[in-house]
Amino acid sequence: MSPGTPSPSSGEPPPEVLRDYALLADGERGALIGSHGEIGWLCVPRWDSAAVFCTLLGGRGHYTVRPSGKHFVPGGFYEDGSLIWRSRWMLGGGAIECREALVFPGDPHSAVLLRRIHAVDGDAAVTVVLEPRADFDREPMRSLRRDHGGWRARVGPLHLRWTGAEQARKRGSSLVAELAIPAGTTHDLVLELSDRPLSGAPADPAAAWEATAQQWSTAVPGLADVLGSRDARRAYAVQRGLTSTHGGMVAAATTSLPERARAGRNYDYRYTWIRDQCFTAQAVAAIGADGDPLLDNAADFVAERLHADGPRLSPVYTVSGQRVPDERPIGNLPGYPGGAARTGNRAVRGFQLDAFGEALLMFAAAARRGRLDSRHWRAVDIAVDAIERRCDEPDAGIWELDEEHWAHSRLSCVAGLRAMAATGPPHGRAGRWSALADTILADAARDCVHPSGRWQRSARDDRVDAALLLPAVRGALPADDPRSVATLDAVRTELAEDGYVYRFRHDQRPLHAAEGAFLLCGFLTALACRQRGQEVEARGWFERSRAACGPPGLYAEEFDVVQHQLRGNLPQAFVHALFLEAGCRLSDPAA
Repeated sequence: MSPGTPSPSSGEPPPEVLRDYALLADGERGALIGSHGEIGWLCVPRWDSAAVFCTLLGGRGHYTVRPSGKHFVPGGFYEDGSLIWRSRWMLGGGAIECREALVFPGDPHSAVLLRRIHAVDGDAAVTVVLEPRADFDREPMRSLRRDHGGWRARVGPLHLRWTGAEQARKRGSSLVAELAIPAGTTHDLVLELSDRPLSGAPADPAAAWEATAQQWSTAVPGLADVLGSRDARRAYAVQRGLTSTHGGMVAAATTSLPERARAGRNYDYRYTWIRDQCFTAQAVAAIGADGDPLLDNAADFVAERLHADGPRLSPVYTVSGQRVPDERPIGNLPGYPGGAARTGNRAVRGFQLDAFGEALLMFAAAARRGRLDSRHWRAVDIAVDAIERRCDEPDAGIWELDEEHWAHSRLSCVAGLRAMAATGPPHGRAGRWSALADTILADAARDCVHPSGRWQRSARDDRVDAALLLPAVRGALPADDPRSVATLDAVRTELAEDGYVYRFRHDQRPLHAAEGAFLLCGFLTALACRQRGQEVEARGWFERSRAACGPPGLYAEEFDVVQHQLRGNLPQAFVHALFLEAGCRLSDPAA
């Protein structure tokens, strides 16, 4: 038991270090569960709804299942190819497990949270605490009543039903149960939360478990030949769990987890970034399967947004394609230590040119799989027209900084145009698209080539940026182009420490003193080295970044190499995407 962690009866559990959290997700929402059995984050009914459990950000709302005593060691693992988590606690006289999942795939209106406690070795004494608090901790349970061996309540706008804990007793604003489970047996708890009245019979735990396990087994491909197969399956499961039936994939399950303490770099990532979803599409295209739902979802979602918004495409949307609210504080919560609680995202105000290039790269991947219809092709034309119209405008770029004529943004458009031209489009479009790519490339080369011969960030910023590896990986220009070679050399020389890769140099401090290693960039470096035929070195970069996770195997945006801790929102979808793609391509010499 971690020092200072209170027992459930003494108050709400404090937030844990990020590396210890596991994700439960059903496509419509996600929960974070800590090593001590506390679900400290869950938003219902949607990813971007207000949280009903939020000890992660310093609130009181949580749902905890844990051994009753204080003398135990926590652990856990995912069932292979799923987001079914098994919490496991070793005690002096035995072992207890709790199988944890959100029913998958999820219903857009209702979350069903399954917890099956198993007395693995010896009798189990378990304490259970349920304290939901809606609207980011502002509204506790009300109208609490017993109902057919379980409990019903309202919590904010939500309807609640809890079965399996009929012996629970009300304690303040929570329900607390002490369970005695004989050795070798199991005990099921089922929590339902919905924005609609919960009519009909409660969810049957046996049927729900069977259906959820079966759905995960069919949703995640085998990936037996992919480097790090088990981790690759988990990465795919994470991206599948973050993808709604509406088609959008959230960038992460959380908000306000700081990248750097007290630096104001903590954002709400419970939304769909066009770029991130396209990264996932590229990753699943690398797997080689036809008709992958994550590729189809991305093509459909991005096409719909292009048809709706054209050249005014936003960088970010809700999972259903709606406008994201601007950033605002959650005034009643202190936030995760080092950060401040907030919701919404200011990226909605920006323009990111590279999103159009990434969209074209995604459509090209789908075209190679025969997955584009007339509506998709029309979206391609819209994206090309937008690039032609706006390629001279400054944009916020991949890192969402000050607006500038970023080299990466322009080169990403070059890569997208070349990729689409190579698909053999009808009506002479290939020639027009290739000519536009040549024009944009020449424009970038006029003002964004450093005197050393590498690409630099912009005409006014001569620093190297690891994002500049991506256009060459995607085919904007040949891997043996001298500018590509010099850029890879500069990234390895100037932006790497101890095998980890950083975005760019902020100042004269050591790289790790300014921010964490950017895991996306480590996997990009692996892909760039592989493209140059440097297979052994590529695997080194891959394995170094692959190891930058906690016991559940999830990746955040950044990795603090000094403290070996995760930084930023969790789990970060685009890191899992680039990990999966790098693993696929490093496993296949012909890819």
